[in-house]
Amino acid sequence: MIKTRRAQLDLGDEFIAGFIAERAEDLWEPWMRQVDQALDDARLLEIIQDAWKRLCKKSKTRGRPGTPAEVILRLLVLKHIRDWSFEELEREVCANFVYRQFTRIGGGKVPDNKSISRFGRRLGPGVIEELQQRVVAIAQEKKIVKGRKLRVDTTVVETNIHYPTDSTLLDDGVRVLTRVMKKVTAIGGVVVTRLRDRTRSVKRRVLEIARASRDKGERGRQKLAAAYRKLLEISSRVVGQAKKFSAELSNRRRAVLRRAKEQLDEMIPRVQQVMRQTRQRVLRGDTRAEGKIVSVFEPETEVIRKGKANKPTEFGKLIKIQEAENQIVTHYEIYDRRPSDSELLTPAIKKHIEQFGRAPHLAAADTGFFSAANEASAQQLGVKWVAVPSQSTKSAARKQTQKKRWFKKAQAWRTGCEGRISVLKRRHGINRSRYRGTEGMRRFVGLGVIADNLHHIGKVLASRKT
Repeated sequence: MIKTRRAQLDLGDEFIAGFIAERAEDLWEPWMRQVDQALDDARLLEIIQDAWKRLCKKSKTRGRPGTPAEVILRLLVLKHIRDWSFEELEREVCANFVYRQFTRIGGGKVPDNKSISRFGRRLGPGVIEELQQRVVAIAQEKKIVKGRKLRVDTTVVETNIHYPTDSTLLDDGVRVLTRVMKKVTAIGGVVVTRLRDRTRSVKRRVLEIARASRDKGERGRQKLAAAYRKLLEISSRVVGQAKKFSAELSNRRRAVLRRAKEQLDEMIPRVQQVMRQTRQRVLRGDTRAEGKIVSVFEPETEVIRKGKANKPTEFGKLIKIQEAENQIVTHYEIYDRRPSDSELLTPAIKKHIEQFGRAPHLAAADTGFFSAANEASAQQLGVKWVAVPSQSTKSAARKQTQKKRWFKKAQAWRTGCEGRISVLKRRHGINRSRYRGTEGMRRFVGLGVIADNLHHIGKVLASRKT
């Protein structure tokens, strides 16, 4: 049974909560007081409560008492404001008077880290986006953001994978397939096929490849190709064995065996794809394999190059961040396939109009967003000043426009978007998604954006009071 707010405390809990409140009164940071009040918004809790109703239709009236919606929301917000793991969140809230008050737990029992993780997964990315829109609406109601300005930029959020090489990807695939087959064999009497563990041979080939790759001469290339052929042969045998296991598990009804079959059927095509791209790159010299994957655990990860000197190649997903005044992120989006930056300016302005009911007076972005069509479209939508520079222009009039004072001031303000992305990555940890899959990344980035927005709302309101 999930309730919106925590029920009335009993005598013991009330005494503990009073004891905590008395000692923690002066320890609150100023912005935390304001965020605490903002999170009391009824609509935020309704969004979580409605999501729980959809997941379990009778959760409001039946079942044992569960964690209230306000506690779930505050725990997730605190986790991403501080950039903690679930284990750190549980430990810190248990031991800290202020965090107990902030999360509305008081003297009660703190949910364990697995429960908190499950809360976030159940909410899903759609609910997180609804919460983000409501936080922006709260900023509007408190006159922190008016929608007169818009700035847009893109960045890459990396998936939580190791640096991909063909040999380590094959090693990952063989290790997972062998582990699942070992579990099936341990049950006994399930499959006739005899398991042969080849993980040790694979590790030896991986080390052999690593040593051969240090020699950049012809002899080193020959050794490398020979080692890869052996590794591909071993991987092929493991895949063949996994297919036999999967076929023998077809009619099994036990839940453990059904899950094992699902894991094998999921991993076999990924390992086969890695084998294809390895043959194409190492043996044929073609680096552009169709359907290329860089992780057997996160197969949707893209290879993205944004021209950074310190990190020329990144492995993850492209996200768009758009802001208004007072550093409030009004919208974020994660793309399944990387688009060109020039395709994103017009949709960003349309989204801004949808949120605020009017076009911004100023829209600013970097050179990647420039095109004549974008500029014309922005002006047609009602944007008065469009500050998107073009470095390759040969038009004297265009060069003169880019030297005007309003354009330079707009570009100076635009650079703050890069600072906002840096803060999101450093303070809230969205440089690398810790949640699995694209859906997990959407939840991770969304919660990071909500945490940053609430932090800024709290700081602005606290500064008004002082």
